[in-house]
Amino acid sequence: MTTTAYDGGGPGATSRPALRRCIRLDPDEFAEQVWARGPLLSTCDQLATENPAGFDDLFSLDAVDELLSRRGLRTPFIRLAKGGVVTPASRYTRPGGTGAMVGDQVADDRVLELFLDGHTVVFQGLHRLWPPLIEFAGALTTDLGHPVQVNAYVTPTQSQGFSAHYDVHDVFVLQVAGEKRWRIHPPVHDAPLRDQPWADRRTAVEEQARSKPVIDTVLRPGDALYLPRGYLHAAEALGGVTCHLTVGVHPVTRHDVLEALLDIASDDVALRTSLPLGADVGDPAAVEADVVATVAALTDRLRTVTAADVADRLAGSLVSSNRPGPIAPLAQAAAYAELGPDSVLRARPFQRHVVDTAHDGVILRLGDRTLRLPAATDKAVRALVGGAALRVADLPGLDPEEALTLARRLVRESVVVVDGR
Repeated sequence: MTTTAYDGGGPGATSRPALRRCIRLDPDEFAEQVWARGPLLSTCDQLATENPAGFDDLFSLDAVDELLSRRGLRTPFIRLAKGGVVTPASRYTRPGGTGAMVGDQVADDRVLELFLDGHTVVFQGLHRLWPPLIEFAGALTTDLGHPVQVNAYVTPTQSQGFSAHYDVHDVFVLQVAGEKRWRIHPPVHDAPLRDQPWADRRTAVEEQARSKPVIDTVLRPGDALYLPRGYLHAAEALGGVTCHLTVGVHPVTRHDVLEALLDIASDDVALRTSLPLGADVGDPAAVEADVVATVAALTDRLRTVTAADVADRLAGSLVSSNRPGPIAPLAQAAAYAELGPDSVLRARPFQRHVVDTAHDGVILRLGDRTLRLPAATDKAVRALVGGAALRVADLPGLDPEEALTLARRLVRESVVVVDGR
């Protein structure tokens, strides 16, 4: 299996190697002119420098067969659909036999029958299952600064898996195999939030889908299409089996900023006060005084909120939603046992973090836990999580014993990995 190595990148960086694979524009130009504004079509010829072999290194029809027949795949990592209707999982799953009697394992022979009958196969969460996509999704998350997921859609000849709809996240469509005709229509609801799905506006979506599309094109292997959230889309397979990756980008929005502001403001007791006993909350006159008081208190509280306060809340939310790159537990355990002054440490790939300096030490917040470290480790911790590769003996601000103690703690907590393992 061929994989692509990604380096550089990071929000605000000029490299962004994973993003470059998906767009024909310079990443800065894309950020300024296209991101969250409108669709962008990029053909395989326009992407040839970044993708000389298309997207074959990320996924393929051979990968589809392997996942269906040899990986013990289970729901909800797979689903099937036909004509826009999701197929009951009981039609394509069953226990795996002696020693593997879990009942929701995919049955490859049942999938074959349904596929021949025109069902689309959908792989969900491939950024957790397929090694090249684990690496790609981690790199793209770093490039964009927003969390990423990856699904794949495998469609039989001249079939449409799902009717026109919109997603509540941005998407990059990467055509892997075969050809699909895509019809794109403007939003019926701009920038929908996660709790504003297309089904709530089904009638408007169906009416809009009957209008002239803003894009009507055939995607071929190596082509890519970017769609901001809210844009209607429907795809139809042409002339054979097709496969595309849908890279979903879950953007941090101003609504998230608003939620962070409200969370911060909730420390004001005036914004936590109960309404009067017996209040008719459906009567505008009954709640008017409390609405006025709440707006006034919120306005006063928000005047004291800083951008740093909001950034801290947003970063904490991103940290908890991000999954870092994989590690090799046995190899790292062996490296831990041999840890010494010449061992080279690197940050775990794609791991988001927040570092705070408290009066009594360093606070390192990760996705599922918070580490408290001695104040003397501040420079070393920031250097490592910032991307530096350092020998234990070269950790700044620490004597040899302190450096080895910190190294053991960070390796044990999977904050860093020992290079070469």
